[in-house]
Amino acid sequence: MAELYHLADRGDWLTAAAAGEYRVSTRGVSLEAEGFIHCSLRDQVRGVAEQFYADADDLVLLVIDSDRVPAPIRYEAPAPGAPEYPHIYGPLPAAAVTAVVAVGRDPAGRFILPI
Repeated sequence: MAELYHLADRGDWLTAAAAGEYRVSTRGVSLEAEGFIHCSLRDQVRGVAEQFYADADDLVLLVIDSDRVPAPIRYEAPAPGAPEYPHIYGPLPAAAVTAVVAVGRDPAGRFILPI
């Protein structure tokens, strides 16, 4: 099992959990529009949070068991020579999410990530 991570708006996750599957690629972009769900490995989460979610509030970190994801997972680089990130090419079943952890901020505004 590979453990994957995805930063999500709490409201998007609550809606998805009730529906049984998550269909958001990244902030404000659906799975249908992007074609996959952006994920990270443990050591990539902070960089993604700081680059793409710096002004976001009320985030949760989804911890995903890749063995529970029926859709293809591909590791791809956003640009030549860049690190590869895991992408889920289909909906994420809520049952594949093993933990949902609130993302906070310290007094300086830096993300407090549970990993």
